[in-house]
Amino acid sequence: MTGTALVLTGGLLAEGDAKTAHGLVRGPSRFRLVGVLDDRHAGRDAGEVVDGQRREIPCFATLEDALAARPERPDWLVVGVAVHGGRMSEALRKQLLDGVQRGIGAVNGLHQLLADDLEIAAAAAASGARLHDIRRPKRFAELHSWSGEALRLTVPRLAVLGTDCALGKRTTATFLLEGSRRRGLATELVTTGQTGWLQGHRYGFILDATPNDFVTGELERAVVACARQESPALILIEGQSALRNPGGPCGAELILAAGAKGVVLQHAPGRRYFDGCEELAVEIPPVEDEIGLIERYGARVLGLALNGERLSEAQLRAAAARLGSSTGLPIAMPLVDRCEPLLDAVERFARQEGP
Repeated sequence: MTGTALVLTGGLLAEGDAKTAHGLVRGPSRFRLVGVLDDRHAGRDAGEVVDGQRREIPCFATLEDALAARPERPDWLVVGVAVHGGRMSEALRKQLLDGVQRGIGAVNGLHQLLADDLEIAAAAAASGARLHDIRRPKRFAELHSWSGEALRLTVPRLAVLGTDCALGKRTTATFLLEGSRRRGLATELVTTGQTGWLQGHRYGFILDATPNDFVTGELERAVVACARQESPALILIEGQSALRNPGGPCGAELILAAGAKGVVLQHAPGRRYFDGCEELAVEIPPVEDEIGLIERYGARVLGLALNGERLSEAQLRAAAARLGSSTGLPIAMPLVDRCEPLLDAVERFARQEGP
């Protein structure tokens, strides 16, 4: 699936809930982006909103504005938000309906499926627009159970885990992929979320659209396919949520079922409570404690990647210095240094663990 696309963010482009849009704006993307629909940032460049880098991707207030300004009609409207519960706002739904009525296809990564919306489905049938729901679960016959084949692979696997969800694990994995390849290390990435598919990565599956009994099997299938078809020197695996986030504990699968022996751990030093658990005051454990837990699972933390949410640059650098001292690990600030400080450790891991 390729073509041109407008990304819908419903006024959230500058927020963490638009992390899907952030990944597409930063790239890579299977689509050529021709704009972002975000009324709060209309008139601005989407790249400047996301990370201060101009990318010639304009923001528009409405679909009508975008169609009037662009010489070509987009092939797709892509939902660029990933909100708690996976339910889209009514405003976002109306934008999608408007586009589908005009014959523009829609790509949706939320749990609220477009094809199950009677009005949108009828509009698509009438206009010929295509609907693609990324999180539609596979049919039972297409699902795979875990076999243990992943544990027999000799290619080193490194998981990018986090102390919480919505920290930037996929962004860090992408920077590690790019950096390792620049160094001549044949590296591949297995993604586990909707954004990885939207970015066009070849290997992966949608973890939270997979019945629990088949998560390890689908993960194994993606890792094994990557190893067999690419024969890489290193496989990176994108993590989801966190080992101890009570709203969605996740991560052990990558170590236990996919055989990841190395971990880069993502952390937000300015965040006290688990995302979505603020009212319950469920605190994120100390990084040092999380490292110990990961080691008890049988993997080794190679370095930390810090999310600077709620911190000034000076505060983030101070936190990096403190954590570097307390853990003895290399520290990266991905949006500042693109994970360059971690690459020596990643390369050593790949060489030591390889066949």
